[in-house]
Amino acid sequence: MTDLPYTVLSCAMSLDGYLDDASGKRLVLSNAADLDRVDAVRARCDAILVGAGTVRADNPRLLVRAEHRRARRVTEGRPPSPRKVTVTRHATFDPSAAFFATGDSERLVYCASRSVAGTRERLGAAATVVDAGADPSMCVVSEDLAGKGVRRLLVEGGQSVHTQFLSTGLADELHVVVAPFFVGDSRAHRVVADGPLPWNRSRRACLADVRRIGDVVLLRYALSDRFEQHEPTEEGP
Repeated sequence: MTDLPYTVLSCAMSLDGYLDDASGKRLVLSNAADLDRVDAVRARCDAILVGAGTVRADNPRLLVRAEHRRARRVTEGRPPSPRKVTVTRHATFDPSAAFFATGDSERLVYCASRSVAGTRERLGAAATVVDAGADPSMCVVSEDLAGKGVRRLLVEGGQSVHTQFLSTGLADELHVVVAPFFVGDSRAHRVVADGPLPWNRSRRACLADVRRIGDVVLLRYALSDRFEQHEPTEEGP
């Protein structure tokens, strides 16, 4: 794992552990101050990864929003925003979605072999489609991203992606923001799916930091021996 990207999982959840509700509309769990914090985290990364379901349901842009952060990246010889990455098994993306249509960053789609041709035809020049094998795994994606020079990766969901990164031991740290309300609908998605996750009643994750940000709380967990105890600041590396 040493040569793989340093990987940060980031999510916001309700008091009862949900990432969304069943309305079909994007559920905003965070607040303006925390969204700015996430923007700073994005600005320090080489790539941002979300699952195909998140691309379709939330239509994220995945850009660095603050002008001063974009400017600093350019001064450092990097693009204004990190690469955008997603993983899919099906050729059902809309090339006009914000993931593909906004910003100048490279866009990578890791795709199941059977859907590569259809995805390339559908997306055209909107993204680079990478054949990730019969059943794309986060291990394959992480290894390929490392080969492309990605040293720091931010993973912003959703449920399936977080579950895979956690269950395969690929995550170095986890950021969980807790919103001050309940969803109360079992049709919604929780932070992770069912499965044998490595942090359980017999192995507790290490809580590294707790921070109040307005009406939400940030919990920062150390998940590997590569964990960076002190978060990089905007003034330093």
